[in-house]
Formats: sequence, structure tokens, C-alpha cells
Amino acid sequence: MIVISHLGIEPAYATSGLLVGLLVGLTGVGGGSLMTPLLVLLFGFHASTAVGTDLLFASVTKTVGTTIHNAGKTVDWQIVRRLATGSIPATILTLIAIHHFGVESKGVATAISLTLGVALLISAISLLVKDKVIAIATARNPDFGLHTSFWLTVLVGFVVGILVSLSSVGAGALGTIALFFLYPRIPIIRVVGSDIAHAVPLTLIAGLGHWYLGSVNFHLLESLLVGSIPGIILGSYGARYAPDWLLKPSLGVVLTLVGLKMLTA
Repeated sequence: MIVISHLGIEPAYATSGLLVGLLVGLTGVGGGSLMTPLLVLLFGFHASTAVGTDLLFASVTKTVGTTIHNAGKTVDWQIVRRLATGSIPATILTLIAIHHFGVESKGVATAISLTLGVALLISAISLLVKDKVIAIATARNPDFGLHTSFWLTVLVGFVVGILVSLSSVGAGALGTIALFFLYPRIPIIRVVGSDIAHAVPLTLIAGLGHWYLGSVNFHLLESLLVGSIPGIILGSYGARYAPDWLLKPSLGVVLTLVGLKMLTA
């Protein structure tokens, strides 16, 4: 593959980062559900390398998003702490399990591929029914998210921590859809901002764990970030004009096909 400039940027990887960043900006769906299968299916990276690299990729991009949301006071740090109470231990336990069985072992690769495929399918379904979910959630008891959802939020964090550590998918679509149910009276923008803020420590810890296990490709990471940053900017501006009724169903179909492919690969 051709390498350009002294930085060693791979054009194909940077282009992939650009396209994924563009789609994330347009739809709001996390890059893990797009980038990880792309690295595995198109570029042939080992599943663990794709996941580990994408986790650090997500931690960088979502740090920027958290900064913006925090400045706009659209992060509920109480929700973030509740999610992290479950997700951080789950992440550590999952990384220990991966280390025990061997990051390059066939069993771990199979577990990652299966988890990724299932997570993609669930993300696709969540994306397609998101509007209906919001309508149902907003009709619930207005006090539900204030007093009774502490342990449920911790449980959601725990499940998301396992999924993200194994597949890099789940912190975005799955976490957000769960929070819509648990906190129906909180403005949607605060739910989104809180979920993005929670993804930063989650993906950072999981990514550093994969780095320790030797499953992060920093050359790949550099190329992806070079493309994704302008892609996210363009996508965010384009989202003002792109038809929502077309984008989300189309992306849902793509995630479904990719998920099925990961399950049968």
C-alpha cells in the first residue's frame, strides 16, 4: 500500500477514517459499529487489533465531543458516574479474561467476532426503532429516572463495558437507547452528552488495556484520525441538510448486513 509524507499516513486508512467520521457526524452513531468491521472485513486486520485500535480512536474523538457538550452544559455527570460504576469493573474483568485466554488466540478472536456481530445487529435495530423508543420512554413515570434507576444504570454500564471491551461497539447506540428508557424526562441532548462523556474513560481504559496486550496499531490509529477529524466536521455541518428519514434507515440496513457478515465470517 502506498505511504505518503514523512508521517507515514496510509491513504486508504485515512479515507476510511474520513468516511466513518462523515457518517458519524451525519447520524450521531458511534464509529465503533462502522470502523471495527471495516478494519476486519476490508483490510484484514485481526479482530483484536481492530477493536483495540478503534477503542483509542473513539477515546480521542469522544474527548472532543465531551468538551463541546460540557461547555454547553449538556452532560449529566451523575449519570456518567453511575454508568462508570458498572462499566469500569466490567472492562477490567473483560481485559483480564482476554489476557488469560490470549489476545491472539482463536477462541478470543471468535468471541470478539460473535460479540461484534450481535452488537451490530442490536445497534441496527436500536437505530431503526429509536424514535418509537423515545416516544415510549417519555410516557413513563416522570420520577423513574430520578430515584429508582441507580442500579439499573450501573447494570447497563456493566453490560456496555463488556460489549465495548470485546467489540468496541455499544457505548453509542446501545448506551443511548438504554438511557432513553431509564431517564425519559431528561432532555435528549443531555442523554447524548452524558453517553458520550461516559464513553471517554470507558474506551480509554479498554484501549489502554488492549495496548498493554499488544493489540493496538498506532500507525493505523494515526491514519484514521487524520481522516476522521475533517470527516466529523463535514458530517456535523451536513447533518443540518441531510434527510433523517433516509440516513438512519440506510445506516440501519448497512449495520444489519455487516453484523450478519461478522457472524458468518
